[in-house]
Amino acid sequence: MTQETKYATLRRVLAELIDTRMAPHDPLPSERELMQRYGVSRMTVRQAVEGLVRDGRVYRVQGAGTFVTDAGKITKSLTFSSFSEDIRARRMVPGGKLLRLESEPAEIDVARDLFVEPGTPVVHVTRLRTADGEPMCLENAWVPEHLVPDLASRRQVESLYDVLEAAGAAPEHADQTISATVVNREQAELLGVPNNFPALRVSRVTHDARGRVVERVISLYRADRYDYRLSIARGRRT
Repeated sequence: MTQETKYATLRRVLAELIDTRMAPHDPLPSERELMQRYGVSRMTVRQAVEGLVRDGRVYRVQGAGTFVTDAGKITKSLTFSSFSEDIRARRMVPGGKLLRLESEPAEIDVARDLFVEPGTPVVHVTRLRTADGEPMCLENAWVPEHLVPDLASRRQVESLYDVLEAAGAAPEHADQTISATVVNREQAELLGVPNNFPALRVSRVTHDARGRVVERVISLYRADRYDYRLSIARGRRT
């Protein structure tokens, strides 16, 4: 049995353990316990647990251990993935409603982020994103029209990343900013929350492999159903 097979098997076994015997925020057994219980190496344990962290099934607390994620809250690790990929990884069904799909001249802030001149044609896409049918995120995206000339004429957009990839501008990396905010009355109605409800504002500028800016996105997430988690380490002191 190869190391990769052991890792995949342990990851599946731990996922079943979480689903059948553990509650949100229960601690996962320690590395040593998992090594002894399943007869695997420390590296195999770490790979399996890291996979569960990426899937949003567990989270780490420095100095305390690894714990089961609350399934009622969508937790996104700071990896480059789409909304749909995040939701599917949590065994939920992504969906949404297209609210806007039209060409417009780039306003100053949009032009600045897309590295185009103000007034350059861009396609503005507004979608209400859902998980298992429940409103989760209000997303506004802008794409330079010259990258996908027919985008504004489409009736539906399931995945902007798939559209960009088909156009030879596949997203490769992004610069992202997260801040706290509250929703206004219109946003609250769409998201199904009270006015002035807490939200996370996520601003992202996406680049392709050639370094071109291919997308600018501002997403508004319900703070009661979505959070971001990242692992950090203290650098060596001099």
